[in-house]
Order: sequence, then structure tokens, then C-alpha cells
Amino acid sequence: MLQIADRTFESRLLLGTGKYPDFATMRACHEAAATQMVTLAIRRVDLSAPRGENILDFIDRTKIELLPNTAGCYTAEDAILTSRLARELLGTNWIKLEVIGDPDTLFPCSEGTLEAARVLVKEGFIVLPYISDDPVLCKRLAEIGCAAVMPLAAPIGSGLGIRNPTNLRIIVEQAKVPVIVDAGVGTASDAALALELGADAVLLNTAVAGAKDPVRMARAMRLAVEAGELARGAGRIPRKLYASASSPLDGIVNS
Repeated sequence: MLQIADRTFESRLLLGTGKYPDFATMRACHEAAATQMVTLAIRRVDLSAPRGENILDFIDRTKIELLPNTAGCYTAEDAILTSRLARELLGTNWIKLEVIGDPDTLFPCSEGTLEAARVLVKEGFIVLPYISDDPVLCKRLAEIGCAAVMPLAAPIGSGLGIRNPTNLRIIVEQAKVPVIVDAGVGTASDAALALELGADAVLLNTAVAGAKDPVRMARAMRLAVEAGELARGAGRIPRKLYASASSPLDGIVNS
């Protein structure tokens, strides 16, 4: 079970709501992934759209929690304002905090994220910040009261997978809150590796929405996250330079 703040989730896979060919495909992917939380970009969706054209009509809120995010914000001030709007519009204190530092790489701004997180935590938000894979930054965000930390695996939408497993392991070892790998996952093996390295969950969007068969990829991601969590608990064998026979050598029948 995944525990974040005061909520418990059976699924360790969080999905986004953008880039799908249509809302019906998005809903089918959420079902195939068995996700219990999806992100929603407040600044990029029209929540006032008529029934049947509103994205909220395609999210089963009896099974799925909404995690509004501040995507598209480049300053702490914009992120704080967007978070307040999200709380007003959707009636939730949960927020995925994104403060982008560079429009080309979409890498997060560490300074802006810290600044916004301090304000939002004081205002009672449950803050889940998207950040670079910086162990020091992750530690500081946890110390100021963030409910989880969300280090990137690679640039948003790149599909490159986990570029720095060493940093991720350090973040996990130091973490006092859940670690959710966010951004850069390309395929199921990336998601499995994240859990094997110790992450508590994975959040992804493009890897599913941009796949040739999004629904099939959503199911693959669900199974990968489950496999990664099981493998981590089972304990992998040590890596060795030379071969080690899988069958005992004693008592071999000689010809």
C-alpha cells in the first residue's frame, strides 16, 4: 500500500490527463492502469466546458483522486496563485507543484519550487513537488513539510528512462516521505526499475498517451510497477563478475 499524507492507495502508478487522442482513450487508459490518482493541469484545461466536453466527465472520481498541478508556471508567484485557484475550483488541498526554470528543457526551478512550497505548506496544502534528481533539494523539501518528493527520471516527455539511478537511490535512502519518480519514463522496464531502486511510485503521462496503443501500454505500466515492487521486496541476487552454477557440483554422476 502507498501512503501519502492521510491517504492510502493500492496502486503505485499515477497517470496524467494530457496528450491523449481523445477523452475516451484517456479514460480507457486510466482503467487499464488501475490508477487511483491522476494529475490535471489547471492552466491548460477548460473546466467550464459543457457536459460531454469537460475532461472531468471522463474521470471516475469515485475511484480516482484528482491531483491538480501547476504546469505552465515559471515563477513561484504563479504557482502559488494557480494552487489557490485549483483548491477553489476542485475543492482539494492536494497539489502537484511545478515551477519550470527553462522553457526548452522544462527542467524545474529549484529556488522557485522551494519558495512556493514553503508558502503552500503553511497554507495547508498537501504539496507534491516536481523537482530535479537532487538529493539535497529533495531532503529540504521534505523537511519543510512536503508530503512527497517527485524527482524526474529524465526530461519531461523524453522517454529516456532513469538517467541517474545513483542519485535516485540516495534520494530514497534519505527520504522521510514517499518518493515518486516523475517525468522521463519511456516504457514498462523504466517503471519497473524505478520501483526496484526503491521509489514508492511512478507518475507518467507521455509514455502512455504517446504510445501506438495507449491502452495496452497503460496495462503494461501497471504490471511493471507491480513487478518492480515485488522484485524489490524479494531481494535480487548479488551481481558477480564470473559465472556461478545454478545446480550443485557435488555428487555429479561421472561417465
